[in-house]
Amino acid sequence: MVASIQLALLGMALPASAMAQSGGDDATRQLDTVQVTGSRIPRAQLEGPAPVTVVNAEQIKAAGFTSVPDVLRSLSQNNGYTQGQQNTTSAQSTPGAQAVDLRGLGPNHTLVLINGRRVADFPLPLEGKSNFTDIGNIPLGMIDRIEVLTGSASAVYGSDAMAGVINFILKKSADGTTLDYRYGDTSRGGGESHDLTLTTGFEDGDFSGIIGVELMNKRPVWGTRRKVQDSTLDGPTPRSRLPTLVARRYDVDADVALDPGDQCAGMAGLNQGSTHLAEDLYGEPYCGSERVTAQRTINNERKGATAYGSFEYRFGENLSWFADVQLGRQEVKLMTGNGSSSAVSDNMGWEFHDPASTDNNDKVFYNARTGGYEIWQRQFSPEEVGNLANRMNTTTQKTLAVTTGLKGLFGDSWNWEAAYNHSQYKADVKMPRIKADAANRLFLGDRLGYDADGYAVYDADPARLFKPLTPSEFASIAAMSHFRPEAKNDNVSFTTDTPALFSLPAGDVGFAGVVEYGHQNYAIRPDPLALTADAYYGPQYGDGRGSRNRWSAAGELRVPLLSSLQASLAGRYDRYSFGDRAPGKFTYSAGLEWRPLDTLLVRGSYGTGFRAPDMHYLFAGDDYYRKVSTDYYQCRRDQPGFGNGTCWDNGGWDANTLDVYAGNRNLDVETSKSFTAGLVWSPVANLDLAVDYYKIKVMNQVLSQDREILRITEANCRLGVTDTGAAVDANSPTCVDALARVKRDANGDLTSIHFAPINIAREETSGVDVTAGYRLETAAAGNFRFSGSYTWAHRHTRQQYPGDPTEDMLAVTFSDTTLPRVKSNLGVTWDREAWGASLFGDYLGRVANYSNDAWTRATWRFNAGARYDINDHLRLSLSINNLFDKMPPRDATWGAYPYYNTSWFDAIGRSYFVQVTWKLGGTPL
Repeated sequence: MVASIQLALLGMALPASAMAQSGGDDATRQLDTVQVTGSRIPRAQLEGPAPVTVVNAEQIKAAGFTSVPDVLRSLSQNNGYTQGQQNTTSAQSTPGAQAVDLRGLGPNHTLVLINGRRVADFPLPLEGKSNFTDIGNIPLGMIDRIEVLTGSASAVYGSDAMAGVINFILKKSADGTTLDYRYGDTSRGGGESHDLTLTTGFEDGDFSGIIGVELMNKRPVWGTRRKVQDSTLDGPTPRSRLPTLVARRYDVDADVALDPGDQCAGMAGLNQGSTHLAEDLYGEPYCGSERVTAQRTINNERKGATAYGSFEYRFGENLSWFADVQLGRQEVKLMTGNGSSSAVSDNMGWEFHDPASTDNNDKVFYNARTGGYEIWQRQFSPEEVGNLANRMNTTTQKTLAVTTGLKGLFGDSWNWEAAYNHSQYKADVKMPRIKADAANRLFLGDRLGYDADGYAVYDADPARLFKPLTPSEFASIAAMSHFRPEAKNDNVSFTTDTPALFSLPAGDVGFAGVVEYGHQNYAIRPDPLALTADAYYGPQYGDGRGSRNRWSAAGELRVPLLSSLQASLAGRYDRYSFGDRAPGKFTYSAGLEWRPLDTLLVRGSYGTGFRAPDMHYLFAGDDYYRKVSTDYYQCRRDQPGFGNGTCWDNGGWDANTLDVYAGNRNLDVETSKSFTAGLVWSPVANLDLAVDYYKIKVMNQVLSQDREILRITEANCRLGVTDTGAAVDANSPTCVDALARVKRDANGDLTSIHFAPINIAREETSGVDVTAGYRLETAAAGNFRFSGSYTWAHRHTRQQYPGDPTEDMLAVTFSDTTLPRVKSNLGVTWDREAWGASLFGDYLGRVANYSNDAWTRATWRFNAGARYDINDHLRLSLSINNLFDKMPPRDATWGAYPYYNTSWFDAIGRSYFVQVTWKLGGTPL
């Protein structure tokens, strides 16, 4: 007795190889041969030696997910940093892109495939550092299923699949024409959306195919529409509650802000009438507004179209031509942050800026009218710019993926395929900037030269700083900086497989082999003016471009050792070529599947991995970051009782630094080891349970150094102790590196941090995945399906250099990231004739607070859905996401806007979607 394959409702794969009874019929049912992620050998089972999660289109709809990032965010195995739409720093460097991070090992360690093929990276690096795949523009309506293999798959899919593989399988066939229209909105306002998907299939003799088009129009959600973050008054700390700076004059000699007096009253109408005279923590005056900080998007505007086609022409029984084509164009608009109480934003603010001024102090000028050295700062309001939409970061994303080739059969059982795959990702990025020279002239007049000390001299009327601008005046200093990045990936491959290479007493040995050649390149292609220090106010950007070749050969065997025991063996050799380097390595994997009972599978796998550094880690040019940086060393030296969090929140030891990031062409390759062991069990009919242990160890992992961590480390090394009292060895490799990278002038003042990607000694993670599902069929009440998934991270540690102490990345005190120890979800669906309903709950375990001294509480989020079939070809559906309208948990230490951890939470609140599905012809829905 064998049961049918069953998949868990929402994001989990039920143990499909487990057996259950099917309607009381003892006859064995023949399962169709399916291709699954994790092996290139077709086999009549879904579960193999390593766990695979499969989510199909119906499960996605039942869960109420409306985008690919939403689906992947629900996976319990996706427990690393996730770039969402509110990650302001990331949004500035990779606007509109979204990433996935299996096992918390970094987005660049997860291999993303579409129809088993590689796709071009997002052409701008994540946070200006590493390359990654953007999952935000994959058309949800055209997905047939998503297959997720966690753990190392390097030996089968390529050297870069260390944390796992996510394979998006798009639809290959369609009977009839299906039209899907979905309308969405939020209960708190903003985010209205329209989505229209049309798919149709055809078959004309030996020629068949499917064509699909998806159109999307989604409005943004603004921070001003959410009470939890519409004002600095929502901030949890005294510093975070300060009004955002609108205008300020600073006397450098006296080291005080100058009192604007009643000049703030002239600006009272700006920022929706909220601008007023304010004071900072030290009583220094400025014109400010509590409303400015919320003038940003927390959900992007996105408009666009994606077209997809999959075609096949059969020349005969043993030969056919195939082609998959995907073409997309989307326009994404977003607004990033708008300053703080001490600094103005890059896109909506200005302060005097002249790199030719003395001693790198380009913010100071000599005012001949007042006879003093001054700093002027100004934030522009919606009334002055005309409309906030005029200052949004706009990215036009243009994607193309084409795969074509021949496939066929030779001999009795040898399948083969020869394919060429090309993918490219081009973007036109428009970043709002302020023209430095034009703004200097508008506020200060003509430069009169430089004084004997090298400072620029102006005869500037202070009243001009506090006078509101007209939209035309603002337009004279505003600019759009154009970046035109692109990335391409070309691959040629030949694969062959047979289910019967030769026979053993226990059965036939299956084999698959592949030979591949690939070429990959990227170029940031920035605005030339953005590479200079004097064209725009704000950051000076860096460039980066490079290419590399890769060739590989791999083979895989599935060997039946006994009737109940099967082994899998795979080996692969990859070699890269870039510059004068050609790193290469052999990787392998092995797995066992033991079925002592029809209802029980015991399995295990072990694999090695090898990964060349990301291209931007290698080829990045100097990239500059003007920052207000906390000088932890001087703070803790002057105030021995202060901890790092207190130093940051106090603000009295802030320094203006010009930090420099550059690539590192001497980076070594990364290697990994991965192990899984578990079981799949169906103890009773329609009940499936899987428990798997995983362990992944990455050596020589490449990470970009964190500037905040470098400054904290420098303070620890200079003082010989951490802020918690632990002793620090100033001669350790970490201290030697940090002291060399944190730059100070002759007076000991902080000036710059030079940081780069480095190979760290080791990162290791281990834990347990549990998935379960149960199907209950009743004649009177209908059919019920229950599913659940639970991931518990036992360990996640990192050692930066050999000889350094091992850091616990799951500890509340670890300051470099916020990883949850537990992620899980639960789902239930019900259907009875024309009616159906579903409920899905997503659980996120506690994560560290901002100060890394306490936990933020665990949270649940629920989605609910219902559907009614008007007839067998027309369906009406309703789904509600965040059913109970939960807001992010309160963190009393999260002083940075929006006052909660945007890696895990958002303030979108409850949203609802109404969908109509109409099928013309073909089988019933």
